[in-house]
Amino acid sequence: MQKKNEKLLDKIVKKDYNNELERVLEKKTFAENAKSILLSILYKLEASYKDYKKVKQDVVSKEEMIENIIYTIENNCDEIKLVKPHSKESEIIGNRTFLVEKKKKRIICYNIERKVLYCLAKISKRNKIIKDDYFVISKTLSDLINVGACINQVEPLRDFNGYSWTTIPKEIESITHNLIYQNLLLLVGNEFMNKWINNKEFIMDYMELFQNKLEELYGEKEANELIELLKEISIYLEIRFDKKAKEKMLKQKEIVEKELAQMEDNETFVETITEEKRKITSEIKIIDETINNKHMLEEEYERRNETLPLEEKIFSLRILSKMMADEREKKLEKIEKLNRLLNPQKYVAYKKELEEKERYLSLIDKKDVDKNIEKLKLKIQKLFIKCFDKKIEKCASRQDMLKLIYEFRYYIMLPYDYENSIYEEKELQKELEEETKKVLEKAYKLKVIERFSKQEDVNYELLKVIFQNRNINIEDIEVKLIREKGKEKDNYYIQVFDGNGIGEKREMPNSENMNKKDLAIRFNKKVKAFY
Repeated sequence: MQKKNEKLLDKIVKKDYNNELERVLEKKTFAENAKSILLSILYKLEASYKDYKKVKQDVVSKEEMIENIIYTIENNCDEIKLVKPHSKESEIIGNRTFLVEKKKKRIICYNIERKVLYCLAKISKRNKIIKDDYFVISKTLSDLINVGACINQVEPLRDFNGYSWTTIPKEIESITHNLIYQNLLLLVGNEFMNKWINNKEFIMDYMELFQNKLEELYGEKEANELIELLKEISIYLEIRFDKKAKEKMLKQKEIVEKELAQMEDNETFVETITEEKRKITSEIKIIDETINNKHMLEEEYERRNETLPLEEKIFSLRILSKMMADEREKKLEKIEKLNRLLNPQKYVAYKKELEEKERYLSLIDKKDVDKNIEKLKLKIQKLFIKCFDKKIEKCASRQDMLKLIYEFRYYIMLPYDYENSIYEEKELQKELEEETKKVLEKAYKLKVIERFSKQEDVNYELLKVIFQNRNINIEDIEVKLIREKGKEKDNYYIQVFDGNGIGEKREMPNSENMNKKDLAIRFNKKVKAFY
């Protein structure tokens, strides 16, 4: 009776969401194919959500996920134009598969559900989620996290279809962005990352909160190392995917280097600051005169509008006056900053800040960006595995351990590149083997997984397969140790079965070292891996 009530409730919820979306779509001028694809996305997300949550464990609620999509359609999107590849209409997006114009609230996209959902995720994100205090990193790391978050939002639609979990790496917009974002989700949790990417104000410094969270969970050394790696790889990814970003950073580098050179001569530096203050003071005086003189304000209004495109034109003297007042405040802040630099202590601190900026900007001079990205990606994975140790240590209950097993399975099944999953990456084999053994050892102690042999290496070979499969319910997995008689020696195989009885057979490595007396399972008989 309870199950029937739950099914009825599910139908009611589904109907309500569809009605809510249809209500929103009635107010839009979308073409019928756009409306149809949005309704289809919603339906498929609801169908796949249960499996998605089971596999990944720590995810946003179905209600919040769907409500966010409907909110985005209603408030952030006024036009969705679906185009066919190589058509005349698709010329506007060039060799890309989509175009998102946030200011125009417009999406132009191929008629592909996962691409449309990615565009909806992208159009809803703020460009910067990190304060400008972090200089170039505020842009590069914001982009890294935002792209990862958009890819993550598409995952339940892309990889789940209501009965299976399949990941096709080529369908992921960026393997590296996705991998790093999933690392962060597993390290600090979905709730923290969700608050960060959806934060609308800069009152809270989430970069500082992120640092504190990492230190609390994994220690100061690991937190500092991870953040440094994230900063570096974010710069390489920025210049890898955005040529204009590299040009902009090169200009910033020139300014920083020039300023540092000036600071080497203290007397010249003071003269430069004094001259800069005079210049800004003069500019403030002109602003004051213009705001208080109608004729001068009208001339400024015409001068600015002559060079501005239509969508950026200033539409009234009142708006111009407000803009100039804001410019005046920024110039006053600049003078205050220059005054602080005349203080010897502030001078030293500012020089140190410039040297830090130069250090990050110098990364753009390095050759072979892709090679540097791969090196940093590998370092991040090794550090992630090291941090995961702390999660294993903290597991104190069967429920926590089962959740961690799902998370570990999810992690090692993530695409590392377009050919390999994490568990297939040769450079990580040693670390992953050690980590798998630690997970299994803790699982034995907490009575989650059966110990099949007294030999650790044999146990590892028999049970590592449960982490290298895509069965939705990992607890349903059964294992069979097969012995086949040979002319010279017996051959041993491991067969892992999903909940439907379908088995995958693999050769048992190093079977010659296996002590048959230490086995707790019989040959050629299926046994459940979990208690």
